[in-house]
Order: sequence, then structure tokens, then C-alpha cells
Amino acid sequence: MTTTRHSAEAALPSPAAGDPYLLASTTRANRAARALWHVVYVLLFRPSPRPLHAWRAALLRLFGARLGKHAHIYPRARIWAPWNLHAEDVVAIADDAVVYNPAPISLGSHSVISEQAYLCAASHDYHDPAFPMTSAPIVIERYAWICARASVQMGVTVHEGAILGLGGVATADLESWSIYVGVPARRVKARPRRV
Repeated sequence: MTTTRHSAEAALPSPAAGDPYLLASTTRANRAARALWHVVYVLLFRPSPRPLHAWRAALLRLFGARLGKHAHIYPRARIWAPWNLHAEDVVAIADDAVVYNPAPISLGSHSVISEQAYLCAASHDYHDPAFPMTSAPIVIERYAWICARASVQMGVTVHEGAILGLGGVATADLESWSIYVGVPARRVKARPRRV
């Protein structure tokens, strides 16, 4: 008796020319701008010494970012689309933080995005067979803190002074001057207001 082995790939139909999964989620101009940004990021942004915040801010501004004074954006921070980043005065985006911003992301003054935090302003419509990308803005208001490894989903506003604790996931708006933890994030207590 002979058995025939079939690989998983052989069992899948080949994609048709009209397969919506093969369609680009962004425009050609957007992809070209991101490719150019990636070259600048790799050659000039990422290798820059940590204290050169003004240099990195200037590079981001060249690509359309709107940044206030004293923006401390560290060299290993990853910004997907600088033209969709708006940061007021005295903000910080730490090393290894990811700002995935197909939609605008706004950071209020004195807000902090800690190491490995993830601001995700896009997803996919899983109800649609074409699985298109969807996006919505994220707003991080003044004095808010997104702690290390925490994530903020698209369409969420983190109100003034709110804290999203270590590894927390904000799936809905966070109230002002409150501390949130967990997955999904839940309010655990008030934060003292000192400003």
C-alpha cells in the first residue's frame, strides 16, 4: 500500500488575482514615504547618541511630525508614520516603545510613553471577508503615563493624569487622574493630582 504525503501548502488554493488579502492597506504614496522614513530611521535616527533629542525631533519634523519643545524621543523608539504624530511640549517616548500610527496619535504635554509600550492606532475588520485595515486616533492627554509593556488600542483616549500600569491593555477610555492595571485595564484607584 502506498501513501501520498501532502504538504499544507499543496492543500491551499493558489491566490487569485482578485484576492483582497493581496491588496495594499495604504496608498502607494504612503508606502513610499514610509520607505524613505525607514531609511532615515536606520541611518540617522536609531544610531544617534541618546542625548541628541533635538536631532531626532528635527528628523521627525522633516517627515511632518508636530512636536513641541523638549520632546525626548529616544533612539530605539519606533514611529511608523511621523506625519501622524503630534506631541506637545515636554513629552517622552522611551526606547523600544512602538507608535503604530496609521491614524493620528496625539501626546499631551508631560506625557510619558515608557519602554516597550505599544500605541496601536490600527486593526483589521475581521467581519469583512477582505480583512481591510481599520484605524482610529489615539489621544494621550497631559501628564498621562503609559507604563512599560502597556498597550493602548485604537480609538482610546487616556485622559489627563491617568496611568496605565505595567503590561496593561487599554481597550476603552481611561478616566482622568486614575490608575489602571490588567487586561483589559480596570481602574484600581485614584492618582494624586500634583499639578
